[in-house]
Amino acid sequence: MRNTLFSAAALALLAPAAFACEAVTLGDLTIEHAWSRATIGATRPAVFYVEIRNGGADDALTGIATPAAAMPMLHETVVTDGVASMPHAMSVPVPAGEIVKLAPGGYHGMLMQLTGALNEGDSFPVTLTFEKAGEVTVDVEVVPMRAEGPSCEGGH
Repeated sequence: MRNTLFSAAALALLAPAAFACEAVTLGDLTIEHAWSRATIGATRPAVFYVEIRNGGADDALTGIATPAAAMPMLHETVVTDGVASMPHAMSVPVPAGEIVKLAPGGYHGMLMQLTGALNEGDSFPVTLTFEKAGEVTVDVEVVPMRAEGPSCEGGH
């Protein structure tokens, strides 16, 4: 009985992170590995990363929405003459047959005006809007501040 309770408690703790790493399908798109880093508080912006696999026709990610931030936006890291900037991106191309990663150093979701701190081990929903495929909501895993990816990819 004691081992059963321990196992159930361990599974309950792992469930949010495991769910965040599950693949979600929207038509020909497969969305997986959604993650964000923990924040010190709610006053600084956070980031959102995800992997999108397109098994169909060209599409584009045109927006994101989440209750975790009042102003979620798509951004792209651009380096010009050794200086990095992160301008707003109107959309992120998702070409047919390609895998597009919103990842550090490239396209990413910028979560500004957080509604609360993002704590390691928590998760939150993000709705992605695609030009052709429509909308899908994914669960985002909050990993340690220094993580380089979601726990399902060994990014801790």
